[in-house]
Amino acid sequence: MFLIVGILILIGLGFNALGAFSLYRFPDVYTRLHGATKCTTFGTLFTMFAVVAYSLGKLVSTGEARFGVFIIHGAVAALVLLITNATGAHAIARAAHRSGIFPALAVVDRLEEKEEAKGGSSR
Repeated sequence: MFLIVGILILIGLGFNALGAFSLYRFPDVYTRLHGATKCTTFGTLFTMFAVVAYSLGKLVSTGEARFGVFIIHGAVAALVLLITNATGAHAIARAAHRSGIFPALAVVDRLEEKEEAKGGSSR
């Protein structure tokens, strides 16, 4: 059991480290946001899986109900993280675009095309 929990924690730490590295490596706010959001989502999910695996093992071995509650809390936290992390990243990216920060090396900018079609230009 501890081997599985350890592996899941290491995978989570690896993804979180990649997310932190993406903040320094990528050229603009959009790619940094993409890297940080994706990696921290996966990193936190794997850490949450470790919590669930540990609690499941303890629930089976001891039969204490508090570990069942811990599993439910972990599952709810993972679900909320999946929803809020993507939504927050989308809101930050849209706010950056509306503030005049455009993608550095973008080939296609659908949001600008959409705003030009409405009659306004964002650049």
